[in-house]
Amino acid sequence: MQERAGVAEIARKVGGGIRRTIPAPAKLFLEAQPLLLAGAAAGDGRVWASPLSGSPGFLSVPDERTMRVGALPLPQDPLGPVLLPGARAGFLAVEFATRRRMRLNGMVTQIDEAGFAVSAEQVYANCPKYIQLRTWVEEEEGRGGGPPKAKRPQAARELSAAQAAWLGSADTFFIASRHPGEGADVSHRGGAPGFVRVTNGRTILFPDYAGNAMFNTLGNLLVSPEAGLLFLDFERGDVLQLSGRASVEENGDSPADFPGAERVVRFELDEVRHTRGALPLKWKFGGYSPFLPGTL
Repeated sequence: MQERAGVAEIARKVGGGIRRTIPAPAKLFLEAQPLLLAGAAAGDGRVWASPLSGSPGFLSVPDERTMRVGALPLPQDPLGPVLLPGARAGFLAVEFATRRRMRLNGMVTQIDEAGFAVSAEQVYANCPKYIQLRTWVEEEEGRGGGPPKAKRPQAARELSAAQAAWLGSADTFFIASRHPGEGADVSHRGGAPGFVRVTNGRTILFPDYAGNAMFNTLGNLLVSPEAGLLFLDFERGDVLQLSGRASVEENGDSPADFPGAERVVRFELDEVRHTRGALPLKWKFGGYSPFLPGTL
């Protein structure tokens, strides 16, 4: 994908910042976060992205090669049976209030009733582009990111009208992808409301804006189209998880239909899961990213 975009040399330089260890600034950042996004492939080959949350400190870094996650996926979450010792998974922590983010991909090494540990294989920070400003608040009970009282997830093969409207008004989502030999990855996507377009109950289009030239996600999609999309309702705590197949529309839908886009990604839905009240954290919106197309 880097070769196709003509940025292979730039990507090689940027890729020099990828570490196999967790540096001290990354440790401090991770241990201050209440939210972690996880992505991996399930046993049937489908890829999903899921949120994990807890009060700050639920993520810890006991040594430079290990991240400890003090939370587990909710019952019936598709990643529940996946995050076991030996599993390859991708993780992303985003601090919306400062527009900072950190990616950590690696292998699950142990799991217990309180959480699991990950051995780091790829650790790197991303730029603040396209992250909307939000500040998080604790629940009234003061339990912060404690165990949510989620309802049973609703599963379907296509989006409902209400779910399609949710996607059409979203300014943020997360995408999980994988490479058969290299493991999984989770990435952030942001844009002005309307940057995600639902063309029917199973087809979704979204733009790819200029980033760090690494093309982690799109490169994975070239060799393995399975992907998972995750939408969070930042005010009500609902979670919408989509699993399907994605492709880069280099000769199809025109980027001109999406101002500022370099290319368009098409996502074909296989399954959607909607869980109300799955996320105990709430965020207050503070403003759009100054990098959004058309933003001065």
